[in-house]
Amino acid sequence: MPSYDFALILSRPLYEEELDPLWHRTQGRVTVSIITEPQHADRPGNASCTWEGNTLAEAIMEVVAHVETAAEGVRVRQVEVDPLLTIRDIADRVGRTPDFVRMSITGARGPGGFPPAELSTAGHRLWRWSKVAEWFGVDDHLLVEAKPTAQAINGWLALRDVVPSVAPKPEDVTSALNAVIPHVA
Repeated sequence: MPSYDFALILSRPLYEEELDPLWHRTQGRVTVSIITEPQHADRPGNASCTWEGNTLAEAIMEVVAHVETAAEGVRVRQVEVDPLLTIRDIADRVGRTPDFVRMSITGARGPGGFPPAELSTAGHRLWRWSKVAEWFGVDDHLLVEAKPTAQAINGWLALRDVVPSVAPKPEDVTSALNAVIPHVA
């Protein structure tokens, strides 16, 4: 069964006391942002994981259910399936050393034109996997499934929040995606 990396944007971070139920539901495989003060509950939260599933849609919907069941009032707002990676993460994925990746970023190795970092804070930079994979010539079949799946699930999440009475059940969304993804991806 393939493993999928993705992140969920949550309606709020979790409180420390909500971590145990989530940990038990997911065997500790989901990492979430936490808060200790109620005044921070109006900020969005996030959850990230590597999750196995027959398809990306099944993996995402399973984690959505776990997160929303484990923490009362938390709703998943959006899914992100094209992960942001560190230099070490990139090195692991492309089978090179971190030094090789650093030299590729600076142009000392490879053809030049390495994708710019998507996020840079306090000396830490993160790159979007789809852009890095393309630059290295990595054919990641999971990325092909990622874009249409994320678009469909994000549409469902938005519909569920705006007009919950007409939003399909999660299993109907998963079934529909499983039927069409092989033809559109």
